[in-house]
Amino acid sequence: MMKVNEIFLSIQGEGKSTGCPTVFLRLTGCNLRCSYCDTKYSYTDGEELEIDEIFKRITSYNIKRVCITGGEPLLHNIKDLLELLEDYYVSIETNGSIELLDYRLSNKHNYVMDVKTPSSGFSECVCYNNFNVLGENDEIKFVISSREDYEWANDIIRKYHKKGGIIFSTVFGKLKYEDVVKWILEDRIEVKFQIQLHKIIWDINKRGV
Repeated sequence: MMKVNEIFLSIQGEGKSTGCPTVFLRLTGCNLRCSYCDTKYSYTDGEELEIDEIFKRITSYNIKRVCITGGEPLLHNIKDLLELLEDYYVSIETNGSIELLDYRLSNKHNYVMDVKTPSSGFSECVCYNNFNVLGENDEIKFVISSREDYEWANDIIRKYHKKGGIIFSTVFGKLKYEDVVKWILEDRIEVKFQIQLHKIIWDINKRGV
């Protein structure tokens, strides 16, 4: 059994699958309370579902790309579900505070680790050992709302990054995109800048998109 906040079909708004039709599985519960969290409704709301029922609902959309998110999905035992989704492209969005799963993922599965910056209020919760687990197929995301966050993220990259693509995003409405891009170009850092595409297409408060 897992407590599920929502399951819906949309397009992926972030990361290397941006723009791709994706089934989102949002699990209930989070161990952090980030200042800029945009899914606070996932902290407690949801229904208990068997793994087979979750899989059935996911497969009903006939889309082979899945994003397991939250909340914090690694508060749940998702191993059995991942085995059922072995032939699906699956991204697991984690807040980086919990040890990553200690078994090999399918080559179609990847982590998206959101490393919490100082403005989140939880930068001290980063599990740095996870940088030793991440592979080339994984992604590391920093959500930035200030120059301090930007400099902090660069320092973390220099100290800990081994493998995986690096993404810089901004807290929606907090920084001018052009400012962050200017910093990246001035510093010649190897990162991907992204915007949250779903918040451009739909109202920022709309759920299920």
